[in-house]
Amino acid sequence: MRKRKLKFGIMGSASGPQISNPIAREKAKAIGTELARRGYILINGACPGLPNDAMLACKEAGGLTIGISPAFSEYEHINEYLSPHEHDIIMFTGLGFMERDIINIRSSDAIIIIGGGIGTLNEFTIAYDEGRPTGIVTDSGGISNSIPHIVEELCHRTIPPNMVFDSDPILLLNKLEKVIDAFPLPIHEDGRVTDGIDTDLRG
Repeated sequence: MRKRKLKFGIMGSASGPQISNPIAREKAKAIGTELARRGYILINGACPGLPNDAMLACKEAGGLTIGISPAFSEYEHINEYLSPHEHDIIMFTGLGFMERDIINIRSSDAIIIIGGGIGTLNEFTIAYDEGRPTGIVTDSGGISNSIPHIVEELCHRTIPPNMVFDSDPILLLNKLEKVIDAFPLPIHEDGRVTDGIDTDLRG
């Protein structure tokens, strides 16, 4: 029995061809709806695109949504970053995109990658290095289908046991729940899950 609601960070395409891909958009909306149905909290970077599709669906279904903005203020968020502001809560960090990404990752019990470009790749690498449970929505465009290639072939690393893949958002959440339970988040940085653990719950 969990003592608190889980928080899921939704990271993905804020611009580019993926945001007009109807399949990717429907997957993003399905994630948001399902997070609300399960009583979880959605976190994103308070950005447009697929993470915003997920946020709006979550909110419409009665879920709690939190945006971690790179902007210093609501004015800057809306008028300079040109970002959406329909979240229930927006945290204005004033840190820009790169540092904002770290807060996104560390505020989430798990992250979900959908589509994604270079910014999402940055978020993925932070989550990977910090051992954060990660779910990849495959067949959603962008980097999502290239993660195994990036990790194993380009970086000569292995897929850690708390990283899961599925093209079905509901099945992906089922898998993420298992790895969240199996691999509690570390209380210190040196306790993170690494790619050297043999246990595999990805099936």
